[in-house]
Amino acid sequence: MPKAASKTSIPAGLEPMEARLVGELPTGAGWQFEPKWDGFRCVVFREGERVALQAKSGKPLARYFPEVVERVRAMRPKQFVLDGELAIPIGTSLSFDALQMRLHPAESRVRKLSIETPATLMLFDLLYDAKGRSLLEQPFEARRAELEKFFAALPLTEGLVLTPYTRELRVAQKWLKETGGSLDGVIAKQLDLPYVSGERAMLKVKRLRTADCVVGGFRYGTGSTEVGSLLLGLYNEEGLLDHVGFTSSIPNAERKAVTQRLEKLRGGAGFTGDAPGGPSRWSTERSTEWEPLKPKLVVEVCYDHVTGNRFRHGTKLLRWRPDKAPSQCTFEQLEREARPAKLIATLLKKKR
Repeated sequence: MPKAASKTSIPAGLEPMEARLVGELPTGAGWQFEPKWDGFRCVVFREGERVALQAKSGKPLARYFPEVVERVRAMRPKQFVLDGELAIPIGTSLSFDALQMRLHPAESRVRKLSIETPATLMLFDLLYDAKGRSLLEQPFEARRAELEKFFAALPLTEGLVLTPYTRELRVAQKWLKETGGSLDGVIAKQLDLPYVSGERAMLKVKRLRTADCVVGGFRYGTGSTEVGSLLLGLYNEEGLLDHVGFTSSIPNAERKAVTQRLEKLRGGAGFTGDAPGGPSRWSTERSTEWEPLKPKLVVEVCYDHVTGNRFRHGTKLLRWRPDKAPSQCTFEQLEREARPAKLIATLLKKKR
């Protein structure tokens, strides 16, 4: 039987329980599967008039999402801790770019965007209930039941969504096949799992994809004379080479030989379209420190997500492709990740 909830004061902060990346969905009984949404993880704290939104990193998010703060403050319960995901619906999908635009230093800009593109809070766990009782030691199945009661008791749920779930493996496998766009993968949670703050106690599965890319440039490793990362490009409809991401997963034993190979191709135009170092949210202080190359080399990389025609994260180098012509490396090979729109559209229609 679940342990009785304990009455404690609402904490000022709490590290979220995280997920460990695995290759396949778990089989057998005792699992719940949920969509892994393409957003910002957010733990919501409410105690009286105090409302705090906390990112996975522990940093505060309230100033960037004032409409969410106002929505939480308008709730009837005056104390609780919720775990969820901040997302911004655009049409029938979710826009990670719109989320990134919120991280702006100007309050006036943030306020304007909060009206134009209000965020939605996707809820998937209740850590402290409306009576201030800790549910952390409760099994997840009990916490989910309490979350559903909490959500059902809200008179208004504008801007709030209770994330769907399934306990059927075949449904979770179908979701996994549709990942991309709004859906970033599938999360698997054990029904008897307590909330283990700060640990990777859940599982996450992503459907990885591959793409052939032109090596349009490279960066030396920090404090090194050997290559640190390859800069990847794809040709756009105008025939220009756009920078789409990077890979640094070069085996150490091969770095010297790869560096010599790359240095022989220096002096080319590099990226003739969007180039590293241009104004974008991917830019860093090292963005301009790269060596342009003649577009001769092609690599196959593994990626998990595309946002704004760029790989969201660093990609894994699979192999060199001397059999592939650079001109064949176009954006057409990337899957258009619009299939999950039906799932998010159906979910958003349920908002009342």
